[in-house]
Amino acid sequence: MTPARNTKISPAGNDERARSLIALIDGLIEIVNEENVELAKGLPASRLKHVDEKNRLATLFEQSVAEAVGKAASLNVQDRVLREQLMERILRLRAAMDENVMRLRAAIDASNRRIEAIMHAIREQIANVSPYGAAGRRVTPSMSFGTNVRA
Repeated sequence: MTPARNTKISPAGNDERARSLIALIDGLIEIVNEENVELAKGLPASRLKHVDEKNRLATLFEQSVAEAVGKAASLNVQDRVLREQLMERILRLRAAMDENVMRLRAAIDASNRRIEAIMHAIREQIANVSPYGAAGRRVTPSMSFGTNVRA
């Protein structure tokens, strides 16, 4: 087994790796953009159908990058056009992910506001029914139901 730093990668191998990385990035961009459209419509983050596929592609992307770094292999793409395509895709992915993060935060905030509104309504409903206040003391005056009947 040769050490990773002594492993040489042919330029053709780098070009093919770049093409597969571009295809993977294109898939991620497509999924993230679709998710952003759904989030823009106001769908809660919990109802998104793209989460599993986005996670799968993101894992593949992380593995590809980790593999390149772990083998001390840089993507020295010889083809200038291919190199520019790869850089352009990376920039597009970054922009799509930035928008995705912003939209997911907004969706989470909206979900938190909905939850808080529901909890507030429940607290009010309970407070209106309960004869006790927050301090545990009776809020309503106590009533006597005794009779003045003598036997």
